[in-house]
Amino acid sequence: MNTYALTDSWTMTRRELAHWARHPGRLVVGLVFPVMLLLMFGYLVGGGRGVSGDYLDYLMPGMLALTMAFGLEGTMLAVTQDLNKGVIDRFRAMPMADGAVLVGRSAADMLQSALGLAVLIAVGLALGWRPQGGPGVFLGAVGLLLLFRFAMLWIGIHLALVAGKPEMVQAVQILVWPVGFLSNALATPAAMPGWLGTAVEWNPMSRTATAVRDLFGGTGADPAHIWAAVGWPLALLAVFFPLAVRKFTHMSH
Repeated sequence: MNTYALTDSWTMTRRELAHWARHPGRLVVGLVFPVMLLLMFGYLVGGGRGVSGDYLDYLMPGMLALTMAFGLEGTMLAVTQDLNKGVIDRFRAMPMADGAVLVGRSAADMLQSALGLAVLIAVGLALGWRPQGGPGVFLGAVGLLLLFRFAMLWIGIHLALVAGKPEMVQAVQILVWPVGFLSNALATPAAMPGWLGTAVEWNPMSRTATAVRDLFGGTGADPAHIWAAVGWPLALLAVFFPLAVRKFTHMSH
């Protein structure tokens, strides 16, 4: 990516950040919703089927991974709205790199995701959760979570471009829910029927959640999942990043 492409992408990122100032409610809702889920599953619903040990130690990494899978609709809507309102056509009349709009939108989403992780981790610490290991291990766990988010983000962007219209985004967004809830974020596969437990084990989000549990030294840890937690997102990116860019380039010509 040349210097002009980086500059254009940064310009588009600042455009998305300016939307935060105009619509702070969306940002606040995005940050508060995962906290509500954490409190609900940790203290109201209960959960923890098949979990031995402290459920909060098991739940926190799962909730962090679950948060990285959800909340894609904001980016998906923004992409489709830009396409349908003619914003992309105006950008294309300028000397701008083709992918700068998508890169800028994804950068803003990643900033919001990192902020969401910080808020949820702070709430977990307030509830008594204590990750083990040093700063390097902690940052490694956060890196795995953000890598998973980045992969999910480009899947969402591609699905939004396929949907084409903002009103279709909600229907497409539903496809993300099985990834989140058919996982080991809230309960262990051992407590599920055999066929379901096997499917849950293969879920990329389950691999990330289990690897993060290992790095945080929590219940349900398995160091064997760390490589899978890196490999799955990279494989998804290798498929959906070029698909999204190619689809966007064809639609915006």
